[in-house]
Amino acid sequence: MTEAELDELLSDCPHLFHMAELGSWPTIRRHGLLSTSSLLDLCGVAGAAREPVEAARRAKSVVLDGPDGERFVIRDNKPMNDASLAKALTGGMQPAEWYRILNARVFFWLSEKRLRKLLEAGSYRTQRHDILMLDARALVEAHRGRITFSPINSGATNRFPAPRGAETFRSIADYPYAEWRKKRAKGERVVELAVTGGVADVSRFVLSVVRMGAGEPDEAVPLT
Repeated sequence: MTEAELDELLSDCPHLFHMAELGSWPTIRRHGLLSTSSLLDLCGVAGAAREPVEAARRAKSVVLDGPDGERFVIRDNKPMNDASLAKALTGGMQPAEWYRILNARVFFWLSEKRLRKLLEAGSYRTQRHDILMLDARALVEAHRGRITFSPINSGATNRFPAPRGAETFRSIADYPYAEWRKKRAKGERVVELAVTGGVADVSRFVLSVVRMGAGEPDEAVPLT
């Protein structure tokens, strides 16, 4: 991706969206938006206890106790199916390795349409969520070196899961934007923006937090 292409992307997709656990914004504001692996580190989870959280499908959310008695929720990844994932992985990659790749990152949608689709998917449609909307350009400028792009929904395996593997997540410089521009409309040329480790200073970039879902009216959440 060239600088001109990056500028085009950020002009087309000025906002990033993240679906967080209901009521989690105060904790995110204090600690940042952390990856699953970073949360396990923060909560002192080590050794074999990490495996079912970090290297496997989570059928339900996992609750962790933080060092100061705070409660952290690592969300389920129900949209994943191990059998479908195994078929979709390339280059001999195993599901556990893919889960580790995902859990090392935090993810953002570049399209509100994608966010809305997730809100209506499966069991999520009956739940309320805290939706973070961020300034895309500001976040990219601050965390560029840890950002990767994906052209697929890497955390789901539907009926016909897209192939995925070591080349799915590409740095900004390596992302083949021109190829995807030929194939896709604006808003779909990059599906996910991921930040390795997380965004410790996420509150700098958050423009709004809105409680959404479960067929109820949207509700603004105070930023401070």
